[in-house]
Amino acid sequence: MTAPKAPVTLLWGEDAFLLREAGLAKFGGVHPSEVDGAEWQGGELQDLATPSLFGEPRGLMITDAKSLSKDALAELGAYLEAPDPDAPLVLCCQVAERGKAPAALDKLVKAVGTVTQVAIARKELEPWVVKRANAAGVDLGAQGARALVETLGEEPGSLVAAIQQLAGAYAGQKVTPAIVAQQFRGLGEQKVWDLCDHAFGKDLPAAIRSLRSLEEGRDDPLKLLGGVSSRLRDLIRVRALPDRLPPAQVAKAAGLRFDWQARRYQQQARNFSMAQLLALHERVTEADRALKSGSTGDIVMPALIAAIAAPL
Repeated sequence: MTAPKAPVTLLWGEDAFLLREAGLAKFGGVHPSEVDGAEWQGGELQDLATPSLFGEPRGLMITDAKSLSKDALAELGAYLEAPDPDAPLVLCCQVAERGKAPAALDKLVKAVGTVTQVAIARKELEPWVVKRANAAGVDLGAQGARALVETLGEEPGSLVAAIQQLAGAYAGQKVTPAIVAQQFRGLGEQKVWDLCDHAFGKDLPAAIRSLRSLEEGRDDPLKLLGGVSSRLRDLIRVRALPDRLPPAQVAKAAGLRFDWQARRYQQQARNFSMAQLLALHERVTEADRALKSGSTGDIVMPALIAAIAAPL
């Protein structure tokens, strides 16, 4: 008879918001400890392997598991030789577009637990938005959901934040495309935010595809550069903060709107040293000067995006 799987789960996918939400759902009523893979110190698994003094349920969620060091993977492998059947362990691994779960993590977890992809297909996104909105008490139909996606883009965290805004502003009222346009006018820069996510996430192919899409839509190069410059300034502020500062405090200190945004920017900022971020700021200044001097966006912007997103 096959032994039952241990409560160990590897979740992988492109979106950090969806991964964290799916990860927390794995714990049920257990309030897990949470650690960023890039900040692994050693010994984090000890609480799971050691019986609790008072018998309270325990759990651990590792975010950004892709950043776990070789020593951390060795520690994880040793724990997984005999994982606690009553202590859930969840690893969340964000990957690049069309990427796969890291082979080392997949092999470790698959032997004793489950490996699951977390994603929303594009054709399922608008129904997902409708479902989330209705659960939040927002009367949003298919047309309103389509307008929300077209206005803000396909990033689930942004869409959920928008639903929360609608719940406060239009409780008990049918949310039409006109209301979406009124409420979120000026936030159509989401496509530029997508470009920034890919570029500062070091996903060069996706960043170039995003840039080409914006160029085909005839977006003003100075507008695109403004979005990149804004994201870069945010990352410089985040990079200057202590690495282990909780996301809520990072958001407050850096002037960000949401905790999930702070988590994402922390991950992106770690792709660069402060010196590299400041050097990129100089590149942005040069690009701005070039565009205002008559250089064309189809030359200036690809070079800048390539400088940002190029592998280390």
